[in-house]
Amino acid sequence: MRLTRKLLPAMLATAFVPGLFMATPGMAAKDAGQGHDYRTFHADGTVTYGNIGDSYTADLVMYLAGNQFMVMEDLMNDFQKKNPDIKTVYVETIPPGQIFKKQILKQGKINGQKTNQTPDIFASVKIAHLKKLAKKGIMSEGKVYVHNKLELMVAEGNPKHVKGPKDLARDDLVKSLPNPKTEGIFKFYGSEMLKDLGIYEKVTGGKICKSCWAVPGKTWFTSRHHRETPYRIEHGEADVGIVWTTEVKYAKSQGRKIDGVAIPAPYNKQDKVAYAIGKLNKAKNQKNADRFLDYLATDDAQNIYAKYGFIKATKDELTLRKL
Repeated sequence: MRLTRKLLPAMLATAFVPGLFMATPGMAAKDAGQGHDYRTFHADGTVTYGNIGDSYTADLVMYLAGNQFMVMEDLMNDFQKKNPDIKTVYVETIPPGQIFKKQILKQGKINGQKTNQTPDIFASVKIAHLKKLAKKGIMSEGKVYVHNKLELMVAEGNPKHVKGPKDLARDDLVKSLPNPKTEGIFKFYGSEMLKDLGIYEKVTGGKICKSCWAVPGKTWFTSRHHRETPYRIEHGEADVGIVWTTEVKYAKSQGRKIDGVAIPAPYNKQDKVAYAIGKLNKAKNQKNADRFLDYLATDDAQNIYAKYGFIKATKDELTLRKL
């Protein structure tokens, strides 16, 4: 299905699945919004959803950490206006751990379709993923291009009176946490915060799983946190969740009935969270990949990310370096 970008702002607050125009209200939380994970942006201003085959044919193919999904319309619109010869850009925004393990290192399938094992660009929420690719000869250079920080998401009005991250140990709260298997936000940062607070075992039960109750009735590990946690909170299935501060900002901008509770530094990991990006050595569209990496260092690109609550990278960070 192809939609003009003018229609997107109103539709982003609605759940999508590949092959369907609109999800039903009873859709499982883990499925809500899935169509926005696989998008092809066209130079004429339209967007198609769920066309996995475009990962082989687009003029630029990018697999990016999923929590920047809300930025992509504005970013691609600006990038393609500046580079009109790049007619199609295929963008996946799913958990970086899933991309790393199941798509780049091992050819995975989405809805029964094989995905391109060699995108032009890969981005994660931690440069460690890129360095692992470098050791395998898959990538040579990378850079940090934006930052983020952790925040707690609660229901509108904060009815359970959550004051901060220490409250995650409260027995009267049901938690919705990004899973530690594929969600970089928890694997690299959320789990570290809980350990810093001395509540990791109580909150997680020491479990490493996804789509599961880590602590029965108390802590749920999601499939894809950027969709599932607000859904669970809105539907009374959870009281609080760990998300990126950008997700709270975006959900509120869409009128969703949630609020945020700030996490103070250093527990919010704002000094550690660094999104890193690089080009694969065997990328099909080498020049187009270079153009996008250069574009990320521009004020226009950085301002678009900042508009959605991300923290800009420094000029030094935006310089490509050997991994």
